Amino acid sequence: MRKRDFLAAGLGLGAGLAASAASAPVLAQVQAPAAPAAGRGRMQTARAKTTRLFKSPGLYPNGLAVAPEGLWIGQQKTTTQVARDWNIPMPANRDEAAWLVDWNGKLLKTIDTPCRNCSGTGWGGGSLWMAANDAPYGVFQIDPNGKLLSHRQIPLSFDGNGGGSHGLQWHNGKLWIAALRLGGALRVDPVTWVPEVLIRVASPEKPRLHDITFDNNGDMWVVTGTNATTYAEARAGLNKYDGKTGQLVMTVDLEPGSCDPHGLVSYNGKLISCDAGNHPAWKESESPHSGWIFSIDLI
Repeated sequence: MRKRDFLAAGLGLGAGLAASAASAPVLAQVQAPAAPAAGRGRMQTARAKTTRLFKSPGLYPNGLAVAPEGLWIGQQKTTTQVARDWNIPMPANRDEAAWLVDWNGKLLKTIDTPCRNCSGTGWGGGSLWMAANDAPYGVFQIDPNGKLLSHRQIPLSFDGNGGGSHGLQWHNGKLWIAALRLGGALRVDPVTWVPEVLIRVASPEKPRLHDITFDNNGDMWVVTGTNATTYAEARAGLNKYDGKTGQLVMTVDLEPGSCDPHGLVSYNGKLISCDAGNHPAWKESESPHSGWIFSIDLI
């Protein structure tokens, strides 16, 4: 790689690698442009509809994770600011639940977690992973019985405060984080916590990013959205990225009246999401689909 190409990558103007010695960790950044990906043809656009499957066991389901027993659902309780906006009291118990349900929605297990305003849930390596979108922020690693194993901030911050997250996904032994401060999907090693890859997702048209998942082909899907202040004005969608190159290959817009996507998983070839009923600047449970787990189907 020529020196000027390396500098351009560091400025976020293209795809690049930032590396030091061979023994040091490598962070690859992919600036996913709205351009054809090599070998995948022209970037595609599509529309999708949502179909309600079953209700969450409790209020504000925001994170989803597939486990051998079924589906983990992470709860997102209100922040101080949201409680003030909605004119409701703060919950006396700030701990947030993680519910394990079967694929018919039957509750199998509930554990309490120290996550705050949880906006991401993952399952892998024998642990539940939950991402906080309020202080103390960071990612909580929890065993299946609710024991806290670790709490670490999203990497690459100056002051050790990694900021909020809107999603988590375990894939091939790595943890992917929808990192709001970085505006993209960040892959970290879950043991060393070394950051490895950043795929930029946020754009002027869709500045909000939510959860991440990988389909059966190994391609990555990310929930996207606008900063709409009402459900009626919302324009949620999905971005699909080539799992080998990180390049954007498809954008999807949800049909008007769809469920409001937050969490995202891929199961049996289907994309499954949840409508939290807890959306910044919206009224409480403003979406008519609040609390539902639903599928997303391309049309």
